[in-house]
Amino acid sequence: MFINPVIAATQGASNFFTSIVSFFTEGGGFMIIIIVAMLLLMIIPQRKREKKVKQMLESLKPGDRIRTIGGIYGTITSVRDDVITISVGPDKVRMVFARGAVATIEDSEVENTMDDSVATTK
Repeated sequence: MFINPVIAATQGASNFFTSIVSFFTEGGGFMIIIIVAMLLLMIIPQRKREKKVKQMLESLKPGDRIRTIGGIYGTITSVRDDVITISVGPDKVRMVFARGAVATIEDSEVENTMDDSVATTK
């Protein structure tokens, strides 16, 4: 008995597509739609947050008041490539950080609310 490979291939493909169609018509497609929707609901907001953070880090300039991821408040004194230098506290101590260590650009003057007794401990 001789089996034509072209006919066998088309019958196999036909069976494959038939099984896919039956999967979707029997309710399996609903599950896939739910999974895709959940993935989109997780991925899209994450990309928006990443884009905002990237824009914030690119817009850093001397004079901006920032808070680092470690909770240190200061004012940017210089920006070079991926390194920023900030001045901190009433003594204007200079600290060097990676640009990615900046958590937010602050509006309030937290640094100026420190009193001298905090800075002059013995």
